[in-house]
Amino acid sequence: MSIHADTDTADSPSKTLEMSFTEDSSLTELMRHRAAFLQRPGQKRQDGERLLLPHEAIYRLDFSTQDLRFSRWHVSLAGQGRVTVSGICQLWTPDLTNLMTRQLLEPVGTFWRNAGDPDDTPLKFLEADIQEFGERIAELAKVRKVMYFLFAFKEGTDASKLSCTVEFEEN
Repeated sequence: MSIHADTDTADSPSKTLEMSFTEDSSLTELMRHRAAFLQRPGQKRQDGERLLLPHEAIYRLDFSTQDLRFSRWHVSLAGQGRVTVSGICQLWTPDLTNLMTRQLLEPVGTFWRNAGDPDDTPLKFLEADIQEFGERIAELAKVRKVMYFLFAFKEGTDASKLSCTVEFEEN
């Protein structure tokens, strides 16, 4: 299922670029080690530090071009559940710095299907939020080659049940 959140299109034809979010498993594991380390006696997290929870993972988008205009999301979810996608707003170097709560973008993209809904029921989402979120990703792509995201899987879903891409038009 595609979630279309179209923006105004220019009169001239433009090239479409669909980008897949890919899990950064080594970064996710590094963040899990940080959370485990802080569970030891005498260890404290930094003020405002955001620790990775067991149902969360770090994903990334690698931008091959940086002059983009957001077009739409393509999200499919097998079964019920909720997925929340939060962008990380600064050039995050997790080997040198910890993830801080203030680095998470607003709004977030939230996609869900309720318990009892048939699998062919369209996903629910807040259209204005996913539109603004897509536009912010395109804006940040102008100054980044890589952008990181925090994916949270809730209410009975996990990464194996999700397909999530974002479509842009090249300017």
